[in-house]
Amino acid sequence: MARPTEPLTESYFYILLCLYRGPNHGYGIMRRTLALSEGHVHIGSGTMYGATGNMMKKGWIQECPTPGADRRRLYRLTDAGRQVLLDEAARLKHLAAAADSVMIEGGTENEE
Repeated sequence: MARPTEPLTESYFYILLCLYRGPNHGYGIMRRTLALSEGHVHIGSGTMYGATGNMMKKGWIQECPTPGADRRRLYRLTDAGRQVLLDEAARLKHLAAAADSVMIEGGTENEE
């Protein structure tokens, strides 16, 4: 089953996002998350490796071979993981659009 039954945590979302354009290792994902979130989301090593283990069990990511003698684990998105990320991004866009329609565009209260 590729679709999550509930929204992704920020950590899961950023890990999948960091793998969207290609494989990356845990430390690279942690650094990229910090940059993408402009310092708002910090993924620690315990969270990182717990999340990657869970996402591998779900079939969203997989470990891929590392070149040479590099001992770092390299991860990549699976097709299922890519779909989970796309679905979550669409869900978040919908939430943001709903918020904008009320808070920016001046939607009225109690519209039905």
